[in-house]
Amino acid sequence: MQTARHAAAKLLLALLILTAAMRGLAQEPQIPFEDWLATVIAEAREQGIREDIIEQALVAVTPIPQVINNDRSQAEFTETFEQYLEKRVTQWRIDTGRARLEQHRELLARVGAQYGVEPRFIVAFWGVETNFGNFTGGTDVIRALVTLAYDPRRADYFRRELFSALQILNDGHIAHADMKGSWAGAMGQSQFMPSSFLQYAQDFDGDGRRDIWTTEADVFASIAQYLKGAEWREDQTWGREVRLPADYHARAEQWKQPPAEHSCSVVRHHTQMLPLSQWQEIGVRRADGSDLPDNDFLASIILPDGPEGRAFLTYQNFRAILRYNCANNYALSIGHLADRLAGY
Repeated sequence: MQTARHAAAKLLLALLILTAAMRGLAQEPQIPFEDWLATVIAEAREQGIREDIIEQALVAVTPIPQVINNDRSQAEFTETFEQYLEKRVTQWRIDTGRARLEQHRELLARVGAQYGVEPRFIVAFWGVETNFGNFTGGTDVIRALVTLAYDPRRADYFRRELFSALQILNDGHIAHADMKGSWAGAMGQSQFMPSSFLQYAQDFDGDGRRDIWTTEADVFASIAQYLKGAEWREDQTWGREVRLPADYHARAEQWKQPPAEHSCSVVRHHTQMLPLSQWQEIGVRRADGSDLPDNDFLASIILPDGPEGRAFLTYQNFRAILRYNCANNYALSIGHLADRLAGY
């Protein structure tokens, strides 16, 4: 086991150094994986993680080099919006989503009423994340998080997620053998990162467990609670495609945001949030050329494929979707699928 772990760590380290060198970011080699892992185990003990959990999840853990490749080539940032949308808002997903809306109509209505989130959005997340629970990922979550926590690119973030995952095991929510998920450590039918599970997962059916793996009631309520925590507004939709005035790009600098920190980095590339009435005065119209809605919702314009691509006017709920996954293409796909589920 020591030899296998050492070989995997050497392969991962070589991949990290090669990636850094290709980007002109070559650094001194990291500390050996085994030494790094010893610090993780020591911290786990300090945080009160049980010895049986440490033995099961950490002592023999090895990194997964493919996870680093995946992290460097995420589709949200390597595909155009049109390519991304075509793969995710498919006819199968629309038809299946409508069937699931009908199948779980009563349950979704109760969840929607309690959390203030329309059922079509809950089902859209469910569909895009895991094909309505059919594919939740088969990667050992602890191994994935160990790999990403050892990688210096976002080490602090993934180290925190690793300890959140260990806390979930320690609390008995799921067994280590069953804690499978995505290459990035997202889990269950809602694809929550471990910290999101601890903060937002719900026991909607009242059985004493927050089960985002097999219980639809908990899955739906957990998605809704996450959005509610991200300041979802039940009186709004996500946004809409729009037609820009001919001189928009010549004037665009005046609507650019001042430099600011945002919890989601892509928001820096949105315009300022202005009332719809002001966008109407500027000359922005719905995609069919008609007037914008007659209200004063705040909205920003995004151009996912640049000035030559489609334009969208997005509301607060779009930013709530970005909290789930910080990528414009992802948030636009959720909005489009939710609209198609409703027949828009």
